[in-house]
Amino acid sequence: MKAADVMTTRVISVPGEMPVNEVAEMLLENRISAVPVVDAEGRLLGIVSEGDLMRREETGTEAHRSWWLSALTGTDEVAEEFVKSHGRLARDVMTHDVVTVSEATPLAEVAQTLERRGIKRVPVVRDGRVVGVVSRANLLQSLAAAPAAPAAPKTAVDDATIRRRFLDTLDQQPWRATTHANVIVSDGVVHLWGLVPSEEQRDALRVLAENIKGVRAIEDNLRVQPNVAYYT
Repeated sequence: MKAADVMTTRVISVPGEMPVNEVAEMLLENRISAVPVVDAEGRLLGIVSEGDLMRREETGTEAHRSWWLSALTGTDEVAEEFVKSHGRLARDVMTHDVVTVSEATPLAEVAQTLERRGIKRVPVVRDGRVVGVVSRANLLQSLAAAPAAPAAPKTAVDDATIRRRFLDTLDQQPWRATTHANVIVSDGVVHLWGLVPSEEQRDALRVLAENIKGVRAIEDNLRVQPNVAYYT
């Protein structure tokens, strides 16, 4: 799936001349965390997020630096902070370096962008104009709408193949060296045995088994033993 398949097309945007207090009201009324700033032709100029409005003179939350820290801080950075805390219009406080995606951007790449940049939504742009927004909620909606993987027929994959695939996949995991686990497959049921150093690795083995084609069920007989050393 791509951004175009899940994006919200009813985009709430604001002009650069909108007063900051009205921008804040719009975020609250629409229960959104950020809003694109566009020109008269709909071209993206920037974005105002909750973070851009956290340090404001009106609420007494503007940044106050000690004299020695101010001396070490570049004048441009101090000037930028002043504009953020005292600017009256959206164009004054907006973030100019906006992360965007196209309609054809794969959802996996969109998710990586949101996670890497620590943002909750990203504008979808076509020819410089905002045509949609993909938020974390949109990604969750796409997951909820995804069809469940069909259950494999009982005889779809033989037990030996399931076990080989499990062990091959396990050998590729970076945490393999600290796990002493064995697997027995009977009639499509994966029986996990052995010791693992943590609940996290226990969960990882279960999920690994769940993703092996042909597995009908999992029997977890693993025991957690912290600091266990791998041996053969």
